[in-house]
Amino acid sequence: MSHVFRVLIVDDEQDFAKGIKRLLESHFHDLEANIASSGPQALTLLENATFQLMLTDLRMPEMDGLDLLRRALESNPLMSAIMLTAFGAIDTAVDALKAGAYDFLTKPVDPDHLYRVVAKGLERSRLLEENHRLKQQVATRRAVLIGESPAMKCLAETIEAVARTDYTVLIRGESGTGKELTAKLVHSASFRADGPFITVNCPAIPEELLESELFGHVKGAFTGAERERKGLFASADHGVLLLDEIGDISQAMQLKLLRVLQEGEIRPVGSSRTRPVDVRVLASTNQDLEAKVENKTFREDLYYRLNVLSLHTPPLRERREDIPLLANFFLHKACAEMRIREKVIQSEVLTFLTKRDWPGNVRELQNFMRRLAVFCAGETVTTTCLRMADRGQLGPQDHIAEQDDDTTAITPYKDAKARVVDEFTTRYVRVLLQKTGGNVSEAARQSGLSRVALQKILSRLSINSHKFKSGEGAA
Repeated sequence: MSHVFRVLIVDDEQDFAKGIKRLLESHFHDLEANIASSGPQALTLLENATFQLMLTDLRMPEMDGLDLLRRALESNPLMSAIMLTAFGAIDTAVDALKAGAYDFLTKPVDPDHLYRVVAKGLERSRLLEENHRLKQQVATRRAVLIGESPAMKCLAETIEAVARTDYTVLIRGESGTGKELTAKLVHSASFRADGPFITVNCPAIPEELLESELFGHVKGAFTGAERERKGLFASADHGVLLLDEIGDISQAMQLKLLRVLQEGEIRPVGSSRTRPVDVRVLASTNQDLEAKVENKTFREDLYYRLNVLSLHTPPLRERREDIPLLANFFLHKACAEMRIREKVIQSEVLTFLTKRDWPGNVRELQNFMRRLAVFCAGETVTTTCLRMADRGQLGPQDHIAEQDDDTTAITPYKDAKARVVDEFTTRYVRVLLQKTGGNVSEAARQSGLSRVALQKILSRLSINSHKFKSGEGAA
């Protein structure tokens, strides 16, 4: 059964409210609209049911729309609210946006505009609800698989099946697709969940040290071995050891690893004794191991020891429908890392992200969402922010160092930061005014700033909004 969106229409003019209800229910087949004739009645309905969107008139008896808006969002923070105002009441509409409204509509309402704003508001609420669900999962689990696509549902089902066993698992997938996360999920869903989970990046450790890192060594085993060391296999006893990028280890190390998998015991470097270990081994790679077996650079017997069970982490091009969910999740995470208020992504931006190619997969998308969080000054990620993040990564020479013959002069941090902020603000405001034809009130609405604040910015940067009405400012 498909999901049904619930919308609350609040207006003391019953004929108007019924007309909006008819328009919405005839246009959106998955929408159910309810009507309240006053603020108190609306609050009662909101207490007893979950609504994804509320449209409320501004001026009503008993309780005005702004008061209703604040109280409704306090108890329903995931709901999108749209304010209905009289034509030309821009200042009041800006107050509504500051109070938390997603958007506003002027009466009389244009049906096409109504449909566009409601569709965007419902999409925003859906993403907020999904984000909230993910945050709850993250709070209660050490790892979470994000995605509702068929490819991810298949991966989740396979993880659940694999986790019930104690066999070795080979996790395969392109770089940035979440192989380590998949390994953590296998561990957390298995009977070894209370045991340790240890990851070793095999190619990151020099060949001469990898054996000691994995199996440990005794005192005096080699120069510099001043004390006995327990290796990662011993540290992962009764738990899981993930051998990341297993395709890069040498033939000699492949043989030693094969013996551990066959015998279930390790021999520390320099020791004549072996000791048993109870470790489940998971291995990951983005390489074609079959080809390496074919050209004799990877042992066939080790390949079959590792590949008892197999998992495939799909690239983003195979799960594009998950990109909006991932983008919102990573944006929320970036805002939390930066200790700033959460931001909402415009539907046009989500469309762009979904269609774009991501050769670095989830890791690349996460980094891009961090850039968007940095370049987005307001609380809504717009196409303007998208263009700036897409084209404008500062290089190490930008605003940081200036060459003067053979000496390098470092710009003071505050001056460099101020210059970057001013350049960002100038570009942002010029695009904003160009888009709105120099209309300062509309520019303030779209940016989330008050008209007074925007005028102060224009004055400080010596930007004349009137030039944009004639097209001069676009140059």
